[in-house]
Amino acid sequence: MSLSHHSLVAWQRADDLFLTLHRLSLKVFPAFERFELGQQLRRAAFSVAVNIAEGFARPQGRARLNFLNISQSSLAEVDYCIHAARRLGYISEQLEEELKTAMKQVGAPLAGLIRSERAKMLTRTASVVALIVYLAARLA
Repeated sequence: MSLSHHSLVAWQRADDLFLTLHRLSLKVFPAFERFELGQQLRRAAFSVAVNIAEGFARPQGRARLNFLNISQSSLAEVDYCIHAARRLGYISEQLEEELKTAMKQVGAPLAGLIRSERAKMLTRTASVVALIVYLAARLA
């Protein structure tokens, strides 16, 4: 069974980002942080990919848009976790920049999906309004 989210660049990059951050947090973070900051980073990165997948399991509309927005918010959470890891000295400035580039590569197509979904919703709303106006005019 082929799932619609597998073909999405945003999901593919979010999946890659999750795997990278998962491995990084277990390998580089101090042992006590694996269950604090590391766990939060892993959960947030997982949420980015999983909410794209869940959104595309829904029909177009508000539900899908909601999951895409959650995914975008989780990406912001990942950004903060990476920032905190750098400030705490767990990762280098160079690695932080590489990870932020990877996050931008997820964020750009994700923002495009959100814009597209909003545009579809506006088009459907405009069509419904036009139909109501037409029917009101015909009945008058």
